[in-house]
Amino acid sequence: MAEILKGAPVMKALNAKMQEKVAALAEKGITPTLAIFRVGEREDDLSYERGAMKRCESVGVAVKNVVLPADVSEEEFFKTLDALHNAKDVHGIPLFRPLPKQIDGEKARQSIAPAKDVDGCTDGSLAGVFTNTKLGYPPCTAQAAMEILKFYGVELKGKKAAVIGRSLVIGRPVAMMLMHENATVTICHTKTKDVPSITRDADIIIAAAGQMESVTAEYLSAGQTIIDVGINVDAEGNLKGDVKASDADGIVAAYTPVPGGVGTVTTSVLVGHVVEAAERYAATL
Repeated sequence: MAEILKGAPVMKALNAKMQEKVAALAEKGITPTLAIFRVGEREDDLSYERGAMKRCESVGVAVKNVVLPADVSEEEFFKTLDALHNAKDVHGIPLFRPLPKQIDGEKARQSIAPAKDVDGCTDGSLAGVFTNTKLGYPPCTAQAAMEILKFYGVELKGKKAAVIGRSLVIGRPVAMMLMHENATVTICHTKTKDVPSITRDADIIIAAAGQMESVTAEYLSAGQTIIDVGINVDAEGNLKGDVKASDADGIVAAYTPVPGGVGTVTTSVLVGHVVEAAERYAATL
């Protein structure tokens, strides 16, 4: 049977490191602070917000909740966003999307300064990922995948990695991050021919296509490590990944479960970015 790469131990290790950093910042009179900027009352936004607040509280990161009504004017929206940018006691601003139709979502995304872009959604942050520099922050899900590989000691140098999916949230940034660790990466997408032949030849697969249990036995081979980023809901309301776990269990060396894998780590990565942003701010004083 394959080893199951659970996210909980990774999360605990990240949280312990954050607590140490928060304590060091407190000695300098700085409290890392996340400003949760939400428009409206979407249930998925509220769920994400609750998770972020709980994780922040557990490591000593402060939270400011900034909530605007769903019918807020675009002018008021950007006025509020600008105020958060200018607030020295705010170190991170995640932007909940999609935004109501009266607000230009692309303009909003690009309006967040990379220094406070803890979600890693701006072009500035993505440029930092591609150039491997400290400009903004990587998308949280992409970094969560990398944190799991690191925690479990998965060798990347010289290894073949196949990334299924090319989104800016996970596919392309995680491919760049793998290359920074000297892996050889192939990105597979909807126009790629014979994806199974590519993935079978890989040492590591990052499954991020958003297609429930689409990665089956024909995509897999012995000895592989699989990071399943997919979050899908079946007809019974159960969470399922992009990988068919029952197939993976009998073939590969290790894989992340859904739920209990990458998603468990993602919120800790977000909070970690807030702490890092506070550290960067402290370095300028």
